Amino acid sequence: MTPTDSNMMVVREQTPSEALAIVPIQFFVPASQQTTTDADFEPTPMLQIEGARETTPETPKQVQETTPKLPPAPTKIHPDAEDAAALLMMERTASYVPKTDPGMPSFSLGLTDSSQEGASTQETEREKSPETATMLEQLDSLVQKLASSASKGKDESPQIQRETGGESSAKIKTPGGINQIPDDMKQKCYIWGTRLKEDAKGDTDEYEEICTLIGQGEYILMRTHLASLQAKSDIESQIVSAICLILNQKNEKRFQAQIYCLPPDIVSMALSNHPMGEFISPKTKKEFRVEAYPSFIHFIDRKKLSSHPYIFAPVCHSGHWWLWLINTRKRKCQILDPLHKKAPSDERKDINKFTGYVFSRLITYAGGKPLEKGEKEKEIKASYVKISGQKTSYDCAIYVMKWLELIEPENIKKGKYEWDNWTQEEVDHYRVEYASRILFSEMNKQRDRAIRESSAIRLSKPSSVLLSPFCQINFADIETG
Repeated sequence: MTPTDSNMMVVREQTPSEALAIVPIQFFVPASQQTTTDADFEPTPMLQIEGARETTPETPKQVQETTPKLPPAPTKIHPDAEDAAALLMMERTASYVPKTDPGMPSFSLGLTDSSQEGASTQETEREKSPETATMLEQLDSLVQKLASSASKGKDESPQIQRETGGESSAKIKTPGGINQIPDDMKQKCYIWGTRLKEDAKGDTDEYEEICTLIGQGEYILMRTHLASLQAKSDIESQIVSAICLILNQKNEKRFQAQIYCLPPDIVSMALSNHPMGEFISPKTKKEFRVEAYPSFIHFIDRKKLSSHPYIFAPVCHSGHWWLWLINTRKRKCQILDPLHKKAPSDERKDINKFTGYVFSRLITYAGGKPLEKGEKEKEIKASYVKISGQKTSYDCAIYVMKWLELIEPENIKKGKYEWDNWTQEEVDHYRVEYASRILFSEMNKQRDRAIRESSAIRLSKPSSVLLSPFCQINFADIETG
């Protein structure tokens, strides 16, 4: 056969047990595209697959819609310059198959197995023979390995890393090592945890249980709770409680010996029954009793509540959060409000008196001494600390949760707390951080699922944009494996 006959590319099919090897390749170009004469023509080496049987090429068979897999990477490759050049030429001159992005490999070395993503992309871009598309995908991968190996001067080819959910879980250490989680993984977790899906009937998965924290009991979070971390949203009480439970388990002196973070569940329920701070509930016609809230009692660590010198207690009323600092040794209470420097109304003063009474009753229930005795227990006062706080109407819970970790009570001087407030961009970023902090916590019984399903997400938007939860994401921007 002469060079003027036709284009020809001979490829032998490999079996799964056989390794790839580079051997000569022969490639012919039509006379219309030749720049040399027949006398000057020298054939390019031919590509074959070692161990393949010589058979007559068969007509392409109908292929089922399954995800093609990349062939196993060869353990060693010895690329020659001519071989690499020949392969590159084959790839770039295969004009009979359209190719929109010839310079990118069809796989990534990220957190997840991307063979499915590569397969779907190739099927979309190449509407020709499935066997041809698979062959070119393999060739593309091989060329990249050759180029990488030649540039590094090594004999071994790079190995494609694939991780299962369990492997990913083993590499993410939380909550102590939360900063070790890659930013892109935090972003994926945020999208997975806060995204609500809607079915054909219009129903959403907002009540799906996606987190179960194991502490004094099983504290369950539904997707609707995590969804409250979305931009410009008021954060649910369950998120604040989850952070309290996680901080109380941290192996740090601050939380093991000094400060106990009181989950706000009982206080929130009490305020729903005493909405104006009344000591006699207009709903139940009874005074507050800890025993009236058995569903939340077991989430309280009685030992720490009765023994730690400080209690940090978040409070929420009418959608606004503030933080009580209780010095159990001196029986002194202070309030850090991200929005107010003093009680904004008489109603808030009444609510503060009632919540002070609730805290005193909880301490007594746990075995500690009340903050005041007798009727004075209903007159507990708390002074406001002047502190720089929120810049919006919806970030109060973010400030309260961060203050649980940062505030040093001894640094409160003359009713003021000096500190460097965050930028709004940093406050926005904390919403992303708290999603992964909760879902990737070692206390979460469903942690492996959170890691696995977060890892499966593909994001088309740049990661730097996603760090701001004000980035609007829709289903067209997200792919799942």
